[in-house]
Parts: sequence; C-alpha cells; structure tokens
Amino acid sequence: MKKIWHISLLLLLYAIGVDGQEAGKSLVAIRNLEVAHGENTLFVSMDVDVSALSIATNQEILLVPVLKGERDSMQLPLMIIAGRNRYYYHLRNTPVSGEEILERAGQTDIIHYRTTIPQEKWMTKATLVMDESSCGCRGKGTGKDHRVPLLELVPKVYTPVFLYLPPEVEVVKIREVKGSAYIDFPVNRTEIYEDYRNNPTELRKIRNTIDVVRNDPDVRITSLSIKGYASPEGTYANNTRLAQGRTATLKTYVQGLYHFPDSLILTSYEPEDWNGLEAYVDSTNLKNRNAILGLIRSELEADTKEKMIKSSYPEDYQFLLKNVYPGLRHSDYVVKYTVRTYTSAEDIRRIMKTQPQKLSLRELYIAAQGLEPGSEEYNETFEIAVRMFPEDETANLNAANAAMAKGDLKGAARYLKKAGNKGESIYARGVYAALQSDFEKAEKLFTEASNQGIIEAKEVLQQIIELKNNQY
Repeated sequence: MKKIWHISLLLLLYAIGVDGQEAGKSLVAIRNLEVAHGENTLFVSMDVDVSALSIATNQEILLVPVLKGERDSMQLPLMIIAGRNRYYYHLRNTPVSGEEILERAGQTDIIHYRTTIPQEKWMTKATLVMDESSCGCRGKGTGKDHRVPLLELVPKVYTPVFLYLPPEVEVVKIREVKGSAYIDFPVNRTEIYEDYRNNPTELRKIRNTIDVVRNDPDVRITSLSIKGYASPEGTYANNTRLAQGRTATLKTYVQGLYHFPDSLILTSYEPEDWNGLEAYVDSTNLKNRNAILGLIRSELEADTKEKMIKSSYPEDYQFLLKNVYPGLRHSDYVVKYTVRTYTSAEDIRRIMKTQPQKLSLRELYIAAQGLEPGSEEYNETFEIAVRMFPEDETANLNAANAAMAKGDLKGAARYLKKAGNKGESIYARGVYAALQSDFEKAEKLFTEASNQGIIEAKEVLQQIIELKNNQY
C-alpha cells in the first residue's frame, strides 16, 4: 500500500530555454508532484508539461530527476525531449532502455513520469531536483546545465495532540489542616498550665492553626478533632486516665477561647502511642533494635511489653524514656472546613498563587482554560493541581500532558504512573511512546485507546503506522 510522504514544496514552475538558460516564453511546468513509499520502495510521480518547449531538429533536452542527500545521491530515469532528427537518431542508433523516456518535441504536451526505486535510509532527508541540459547529440552539451529544485523530502515528524480531561465538579469543597501539640502536664496531672515549660509555644500552634481558618471569609469551620496520646511508661490503666483527661482539658481550653458549640469539637484518645515508638525504634540503630521491635510488635499486653523492654534492655530503655517518650505525649488536632466555590477565572488565578489548597481540581482547570496552551502559566496550573491532589488520576493525566508539552518526559512518566487506565490515559501513554519514537508501542496504545472510543487515537494511528514503517 502506498503512503504519501509529508513534503515541503519548493518551486514547481520554472522556465528553461533550449540552451539550459532561463528564457521568457519557453516553459516546462511540473504538476501533480507526489512522492509516496511502500514498505521498501519509493514512488515518484509527476506530470511534466513540455508543450512550451521549442527545440531545433538536431537538438534535445535532457530532464534528469535526482535525489540529493547530505552525502548520497541517486539519479532517477531520465527524460529526453528531442527534435525530429535527434528523435529518429535515438530510435535507430541509441535506443532508450529501461524506464528512460524518449519523446519527440512538438508531439507530446504532457509526460506522465512514474518511477519506483528501492528506498534507502538517507532518502528520508533528501531533496528532489531536476537537472536539465541541452545537447546537440547525446552526451555533448551545447549549453549550460541547469538544476532546479522541485521539492524537499522531509521525514514525517510526530506532532502530538494532547487531551486534557475536565475534572469532575466538587460539589462541597471539604478541606482540613492538621497539627500536633506537645503540651507539658505535671506528672500524673491533667491540668493545663499555659506558662508551664514549652506550653506557650505549643498552645500558640493550636491557636494559629484555628485562627488562619477562622478568619478567612471564604471558609467555614465544620469540626475540630482532638486526639490525645500518652507514652508507654507506667500502667495502661493510668495512661488511659491521663490521655482521656488531658484531651478533655484541651477541649475545654479551646472552647474557652473560641466559644465553639460543644458539638463542633470531637475528641478521642489513645492511652499509649506504641505506633510512634515503633516508628522511632525502626528508624534508629539502637543496640537491641530488632529485639525491642519484636516486643513492640508482639501480641503481649501493653504493660508486659513495657516491663520486658525496661528489664531486658535497661540501657536502651533509659535512652527511650529520656529522649523519645516525651514526644509520644502529644495531642493531634484536625481542623475541617468548607470553602466557597469560585467561578471567576481571575479570582481562581489570584488564589492559586497564595492559597491553592482552597481550590478544587475543576476550578484549577477553569483557570487554565483562559491561558495560552503550552505557556508557562498554563503548564504551572496543572502542576499546582497535581501537587494539591497528588493521587488524583485526572490531575496526574493533565500534569503528564503539560509535562510532555514542554519536553519534560521524565516528569510525564512519573505522572502517567498515577493516571489510571481510562481511555484518555492510555492515549497519553501512546503520545509518550511516540515522543520517544517507540512507534511499535505507540501503535498498540493508540489502538487500545481507539477501542475505548478516543477519536484522536483513531485519527493518529495511520500517522504512527507510517512513522513505524519509515524506521529502518
């Protein structure tokens, strides 16, 4: 099956006189010029209008198409337009062989030139030119040679079309901000003393978190969750009392500051933070690290674990008691809030610069629609979206497209891993493969995407097949 090359046309109409020089009224016109290729062949087709040539009876004009590469060249079968005497001379003495064409001047207006040659790799970047010369007899020129460029063969280059997918509308935008406070309580007590040790700093962390949300006119706090933890030393029963009591005290403290409804503040507690202790021990090179981890992860009761660590590994235990246990006495808090919907692209872009967490994926998509595709700000919008929603498939798909558009294939590969398997994502992986010149893989992916109803994949398949066939 023939396939049309992507070509860049140069000059298709030129003038030539019998001596090879440009002349006013004597014209040779090239029309319907086409270069096509099969699996391993190159087909050249053109209609050469020689009706305007005026050639003396003992003269002839040679028209020789030549493919010129950077270092290589190939002469194609030539055309001879001969005056009466020269024409019969050829018939009697030097018959034209092969695909060469002999025509008598004045008897033929259009030469339908067709030839097929073996295709070589260098031809993908070649120029087709026409060498013309006038002769009194074959091989002996009577004028200057003249070379006219006809067209430049340019290998087809894959030009991607990116499919950005509109995210679903987030009807209610629920956001949250988290933190941990390490409040010091006197031994075995549950009262909060604001000036005790590092409490001013830790309490200020909680207040600042709440204030940032509470003072924003675009948001409304829906809940404040507080979870208190105690460290493993002492009995589990006493630690339960401390974790529960200290959490309740912190809730009372917050209510006194903000007068939130009682139902807005949610509390829970965990008597001993064994998960926190496990994470720390696992990250260190304590002398008895593995043995201590084995006890922590065992099904033993909490008091038994703590006693065995203390008695079996007293040196490590004292290190943990002094340096790690204080950090296990903490209160984690989560402020949940809703954010109003933004409809103005200008407002969205303004908020995107300072508080992108307030925006939905759909709003960020709206902001991008008013920007120049491929521009720095356009690509940045999708990068912000994937930072805000790192696990969202649509965010990763659009970020992959933006990355490929600016040539960042490494970043695109990272995003494509999280883009899911919807048709648009498979199509994007096809684009990625094509940009890496892996046309075999691109063809499979575009076929799969086409089967899932992606029109653009179906449209690009023929181009990909051509590009694959052009690889040697």
